[in-house]
Amino acid sequence: MPLELRPRSTEEVASELARTSAAGQAVRITGAGTKLAWGRADGHYDTLLCTGELGRIREHNAGDLTAVLEAGVPLAEAQERFASAGQMLALDPWLGAERRATVGGVLATADSGPLSHRYGSPRDLVLGMTVVLADGTVSRSGGQVIKNVAGYDVAKLFCGSFGTLGVIASVNVRLHPLPQSTATAIAQTGDPALLASAARGLAVAPLELEALDLAWENGTGRLLARCGGASAEPRARRAASVMSQASLTQAEVVDDDDALWETQRAGQRSSDGVVIRVAARPTRLGDVLGAARSSGGRVVARAALGQSFVTVEPEAAQALVADLPDGAPWMLLDAPEAVRAALDPWGPTAPQAAIELMHRVKVRFDPSRTCNPGLFVGGI
Repeated sequence: MPLELRPRSTEEVASELARTSAAGQAVRITGAGTKLAWGRADGHYDTLLCTGELGRIREHNAGDLTAVLEAGVPLAEAQERFASAGQMLALDPWLGAERRATVGGVLATADSGPLSHRYGSPRDLVLGMTVVLADGTVSRSGGQVIKNVAGYDVAKLFCGSFGTLGVIASVNVRLHPLPQSTATAIAQTGDPALLASAARGLAVAPLELEALDLAWENGTGRLLARCGGASAEPRARRAASVMSQASLTQAEVVDDDDALWETQRAGQRSSDGVVIRVAARPTRLGDVLGAARSSGGRVVARAALGQSFVTVEPEAAQALVADLPDGAPWMLLDAPEAVRAALDPWGPTAPQAAIELMHRVKVRFDPSRTCNPGLFVGGI
């Protein structure tokens, strides 16, 4: 049984990592444990290092729209703090039924939600980061202001690294104003190609959308376009008109729309099915929907970003990945152990040059292979 560590400061993290690295031990790094099954889960770990005790909001500079958060801060808790000042961290993945997902875990796995349509990926919201390397070195990069050119941008490298380069101890983030009101246009169709075509048309319409998602389940697809701010409803009505002109049906505008988007976020995870994240050009979105339909799956997708979350029954997982568009990378997220044993969680083999580059980065930051060894692409 691995030894469990819960350091309460960056210094304690550094001390524990230096000790375990010197002893040749492998460390599994986690936040709230909401994504422990992601990546390769067959590695051996001597120690489980949980960052949940790094739970302080160190700074909230409302005037500058920035904040400094320790890695173990629950994202939901941080959002409540920012909302009290009329602000938000534009990062909205599914946080779990108990809303326990931490800031560090969300960044380490590059998890995101519908707001990525307008505000970008997690790495686009990070201004700076404090990380602890396997030998106990504490490294700080970036700064606390939105325009900053201080040092190498290590923070972006750590976003999506799955803890294989070191431990995220704290992060400096940029905030955005919280929209005073929102409204969502919705329309539907039973034709995957028509749904994807309408999404592409809406993506280029001058509507300044907060989010543009689609959903597919049981032979019916919906397109959702969210507007925010003082003119949210008029813009949402224009979005509904664009949907109607694209031959979608039952177009309407919903003012009280929080539940719609919570459903979209929840559709990115599954407790008993298989969730596969697919990256495909928006022009191939109809093909992804077609593959999901053939496998009896449901889809939640960022319509303009080419990112889809397809959920299928375990017995349909292999048929789904075989039917996905050629050249569309995919990653296995939630899945039973039998499916994880049958499919490489990282999908199709990456180009050898990319694998070699990632191995060199791993060696540079963690030559002792202490941090989450074997979890990442290519057994990194």
